[in-house]
Amino acid sequence: MVVIVLAPYMRRLVKNPQVKAFVDGVTAAATGAIAGATFVLGKRAILDMTTAMICLATLLLLYQKKIPEPLLILAAGVVVGFVIKRFQGL
Repeated sequence: MVVIVLAPYMRRLVKNPQVKAFVDGVTAAATGAIAGATFVLGKRAILDMTTAMICLATLLLLYQKKIPEPLLILAAGVVVGFVIKRFQGL
């Protein structure tokens, strides 16, 4: 309901150069914050050769094969589930 009420005002704001500059700045700041968080998390998570290989394989699948992220996460969960199930009985 809020979207419907605010839509006419938003159309006018989109054409405003000051609003465009603000949105560009916020987008750049958000991109920098996400990149920084990714670097920090990656540095803490990639500790050995196994996790480095998993990271590399994931990046290759994302960028070369264009596999959607949710599908890749689902596939990783299935693989981990099978591995846990397999080694749980040992």
